[in-house]
Formats: sequence, structure tokens, C-alpha cells
Amino acid sequence: MVNIPKQRNTFCKGKECRKHTLHKVSQYKKGKESKHARGRRRYDRKQKGYGGQSKPIFKKKAKTTKLIVLRMECSVCKTKKQQTIKRCKHFVLGGDKKKPNDVITF
Repeated sequence: MVNIPKQRNTFCKGKECRKHTLHKVSQYKKGKESKHARGRRRYDRKQKGYGGQSKPIFKKKAKTTKLIVLRMECSVCKTKKQQTIKRCKHFVLGGDKKKPNDVITF
């Protein structure tokens, strides 16, 4: 289980800062796909009409976890940066800190 604090002091590459500042941490999520993207238009055109499914549908999924991406926003200049951390089954943002002799329950 990975527990990340909601605020982190890290280096900011923004032109105003270029030093260590406090960053607000959130988890990156994929945005909604555009209907007008080139690949989506091509796929929709190929699917049109008779002939069934034209492109293969991926079914042999091997991975059980996804890479976690942290999105950090500088509290001074609002510059955003992303950082990947390792794969994990359980990810918590801003959870309680682990105390010594503490039992983990899910």
C-alpha cells in the first residue's frame, strides 16, 4: 500500500520560482476522449456499414496494476508537473500516517 501526502516540498521549474516550493499533489486521471480526434474519426469511418468489427479488440490483458502518476501544482506560480511512481495495488492520497506496531486493514 502506498500512502502519499497531499502536499509536498519539491523543486519547481517555473520561471518565477526555480527553487523548492510547496506543491499540491493529486492523482492524474485520463481525460474524456475527443470525438473529433484523427484516430477516432478513422476508426468510426472504418466501422461504418456492413462487415462487422473491422479492427481487433484487445482481450489478452496481462497487467493487474497501473502506473501511478502524481500531478503536482506549485502553490506559488501554479506551474504543474507530473511524476510517475511504481505500480501498486493500493494507492492512498493523504491517508493516515502509519504508527509503529500498527496493523494494516483493508
